[in-house]
Amino acid sequence: MRTWSFQSAGNLVFGRDAVDQLPDVAAGLGARKVFVVADTILERAGVLGRVAAPLTAAGVALEVFHVPTPEPAVEVVRAGVAAARAFGPDAVLGLGGGSNMDTAKLVALVLAHGGDPLDYTGDCRVPGPVTPLICVPTTAGTGSEVSAAAVFTDTAKQIKVSCLSPHLRPDAAVVDPLLTVSCPPKVTAESGIDALTHAIEAYTAIDNDAFPLPSGEKTVYQGKNPLADAMAVQCITLVGRFLRRAVKNGEDLEARDGMALAATLGGLAFSNAGVALVHAMEYPVGGAVHVSHGAGNGLLLPYVMRFNLPTRQKAFAQIGGHLGCLAFSGPIADYPEVTIREVEQLRADIGIPLRLREIGVTEDMLPGFAAKAFAIKRLMRVNPRMPQSEQEILDIYRAAF
Repeated sequence: MRTWSFQSAGNLVFGRDAVDQLPDVAAGLGARKVFVVADTILERAGVLGRVAAPLTAAGVALEVFHVPTPEPAVEVVRAGVAAARAFGPDAVLGLGGGSNMDTAKLVALVLAHGGDPLDYTGDCRVPGPVTPLICVPTTAGTGSEVSAAAVFTDTAKQIKVSCLSPHLRPDAAVVDPLLTVSCPPKVTAESGIDALTHAIEAYTAIDNDAFPLPSGEKTVYQGKNPLADAMAVQCITLVGRFLRRAVKNGEDLEARDGMALAATLGGLAFSNAGVALVHAMEYPVGGAVHVSHGAGNGLLLPYVMRFNLPTRQKAFAQIGGHLGCLAFSGPIADYPEVTIREVEQLRADIGIPLRLREIGVTEDMLPGFAAKAFAIKRLMRVNPRMPQSEQEILDIYRAAF
């Protein structure tokens, strides 16, 4: 086994009412002025007030920037940077789902290093530490509170792009499952299937000792390794146990606890091992039809699993066991297919779209999607079965259409 490493947020605070520790977290970063990236939905739901109250009581000055829409375009990030510069914060706090937390990461990046968010897309292009960063998730899925990635939309090219760097891992992640109680069923479902996608892609990634990193290149992803596997397995187990419950009843606190932990564990797994073909294929879809990242990932997940099946049969059988769907009598050779069918059933049970045509994709879009996805080599090389042509990816899109 080749040498591997494991990274996380600098400090992780987890549990009900964890936000009460935010003043100590801010003090530990020397922050007396905090720029908060949130949205009006969180404000109306009282979540923003719940997070702001302990900070303001401790004398911390806050300035709030509202992200107007999910899956933010680069223009939104630029507006956030302008507002933050005018305020002059000591730290940036991302409150919300992945869109808000990723926007906060990018604001912290540009505050520290200047330029434009598009200057830093790709792997390891951030030159050094960013403005001190705190992330507080209000959904259970993206894992952005512990990850090294920030995703946004390049409007001109109509594709989601990603900035990956160890410097984008938050200085502190404060995960309070109670903040997810107000999360509506649709968002709970999309976030939860996103967490499952992260864990499955991490667990089935190319082996660490076979990771095909070209000489001279750097990456935050390393391929499948034992610690990422452990995180992914626990994430998958928790999703199998709690996602349907959390979608059905948002007041089920045990389910909310379980899914909050699943999301963080999935973030730890994928942000070290890597995400792969599902994400590469979702980026052009999301950029074109503006479906949520979680819904796009969940839609594509079983189709990519079938593509990867020849190289990961044992792993897929194990995933089925962790999801709790293999209590049946049948030949072991059938287990991987049963696992994929369970993912399809979970997707249907929680209301994730099943076909690309259901989210506004037209058949003539598919070749362009395949070309864009095939070009994302940093994700292709994580996949256990490397697509050899755009046609192979196009075939997967057509199966999902």
